Amino acid sequence: MAMRITRRRLLEAAGAATVAGALPQLPQAALAQDAESHGLSTFGELALPPDFPHFAYVNPKAPKGGLLTVQIKRGGGNQSFDTFNTLNTYVLQGDGAAGMDACFDSLMAGSGDEPGSAYGLLARSVAVSADKLTYRFRLRPEAKFHDGSRVTARDVAFSMNILKAKGHPSYRLLLNELVTAEAEGDDIFVAKFSPKRGRDLHLVVAGLPVFSEKYWSTRDFGASTLEPPLGSGAYKVGRLEQGRFIEFERVPDYWAKDLPVNIGTNNFDRVRWEYFRDRQVAFEAFKGGAITFQEEFTSRIWATGYDFPAVHEGKVKKETLPKTEPVGSQGWVYNTRREKFADPRIREALGLAFDFEWTRKNIMFGSFERMTSYFENSDSKAVGKPSPEELKLLEPWRGKVPDEVFGEPFLPPVSDGSGSDRNLLRKADEMLRAAGCKRDGNVMKLPNGQPFEIEFLDSNPALQPHTQPFQANLKRLGINATSRLVDAAQYQRRLDEFDFDIISRALSGGAIPSDTMRIVYGSEAAKTKGSRNVGGISHPAIDAMIEAIGQAKTYAECIVAAKCLDRLLRAGRYWIPMWWNDEEWLAYWDMYDRPATKPKYSSGAPGIWWYDAEKAKRIGKA
Repeated sequence: MAMRITRRRLLEAAGAATVAGALPQLPQAALAQDAESHGLSTFGELALPPDFPHFAYVNPKAPKGGLLTVQIKRGGGNQSFDTFNTLNTYVLQGDGAAGMDACFDSLMAGSGDEPGSAYGLLARSVAVSADKLTYRFRLRPEAKFHDGSRVTARDVAFSMNILKAKGHPSYRLLLNELVTAEAEGDDIFVAKFSPKRGRDLHLVVAGLPVFSEKYWSTRDFGASTLEPPLGSGAYKVGRLEQGRFIEFERVPDYWAKDLPVNIGTNNFDRVRWEYFRDRQVAFEAFKGGAITFQEEFTSRIWATGYDFPAVHEGKVKKETLPKTEPVGSQGWVYNTRREKFADPRIREALGLAFDFEWTRKNIMFGSFERMTSYFENSDSKAVGKPSPEELKLLEPWRGKVPDEVFGEPFLPPVSDGSGSDRNLLRKADEMLRAAGCKRDGNVMKLPNGQPFEIEFLDSNPALQPHTQPFQANLKRLGINATSRLVDAAQYQRRLDEFDFDIISRALSGGAIPSDTMRIVYGSEAAKTKGSRNVGGISHPAIDAMIEAIGQAKTYAECIVAAKCLDRLLRAGRYWIPMWWNDEEWLAYWDMYDRPATKPKYSSGAPGIWWYDAEKAKRIGKA
């Protein structure tokens, strides 16, 4: 589950989770100092030649036009699901608007068929030093910002340096081993990395947004703003109403529209993001046509909600697609910085009170499987006892990590499905007592003598049907478990300040495990406010496995280290794993078309789709 920040994913409203599949285990290609390449690859040679016309999964003749209306379902940085008050999504301050990454180009762009690769966008080529510590990107002279000014290497250098100095904590942590970012004239940007650099830091840099140095020279990059920033991407900000909607307009004379990485993409004239504080209200908006594309995550709605006239009349299509990309991790995350969650025995005991089998049957209509790994549905998932290769990485930590790490990985128990499995609750009670908790009548007290109380923090009530039976079991153990629902802005502030007991958290996966996972599981991130390590995970063995992932020279080495990381995380009981789905649920108004083939590592929906005027006319949406 690499948390690698890649280039913008223009219209992939459901996120960009991909999985490491059966990649060829090839030696990493080394470029001589003076050799230039049209792209970068993590392992092996690039799949596409310098003169490739377009990605294989797009329709190069896709028409341009129409409107796509979506709702934010996944976010990053400072983005909120319920509202927005700033168009600067690259800093900690404010609640960032959805879709802003469409306004900015990056040096290179990824392929949905080829994990761990990037091809030229702003940069037409790159030269790499033999020690892989210096990367010289040669910019295209035709690259332009929306005001007609040229995108130069100085703009790129400014962007990398400002993100490292003032960007969101996630960017600052990722760029820690970027030593210098400089311009050699207008067309050569040079990035120099520390010898401690992670394997994929060059791909991180190649995928970051490029800003206009002149534009930001008179503005505070760290501040919130509703002024549309100057970009160079395929779209620019159109109409907006703070907290309600934001539209993006396709730039008709976009400088890069005919580049191979852009052919068949950016097909909608307008993309509109609608905001709703209530999921049911949002679903009613979809039923009424105010939202035109929907990826569904709620089993109850998928099973029973799509029974309305537009579906029966064929105006709304409902599809179930097999998920070939990875699933991210999802669970209730403990704030381990708090004393009451410091003991892993207590954390495991609390997890025993969640009856997944009952929840799956009674609330989720038999959908979803229990999540057991941080790398579900991927080669990185630890299974069975460690291999000899895994043991080489784990042995130095024997005696410093749970013995379980050297055996079968932890699996959450299977309940009897009654909703209140007495055997599991009895075991939970025993574990709590072994950890120093004591029962005083109907009240469980912590080792310090204080009543055991837990607050589940959220900004949306959607998970309450799943959480409340779990809380009822905790109360049977004498633990006062309650929920607190706050508005999106307050929720984000409390996460940034690590001011919570337990939250629900879903994270996207990635194509190839990367050391960028340090922003989610690393010790430095655990003490960095606003970081994605909300649970406070901090252990030198985990840091070492992330480092091993980043230093891996082959895909096989990378997967070995990722499996070791999975074992350590699961042994730490840092979360209560929820569930995952091997299907993708899509619903949309029948006014779009799509290519005959999809990318190997994502659905491509709706990023490579297009508006079909004839279909729209037939359903009265033209």
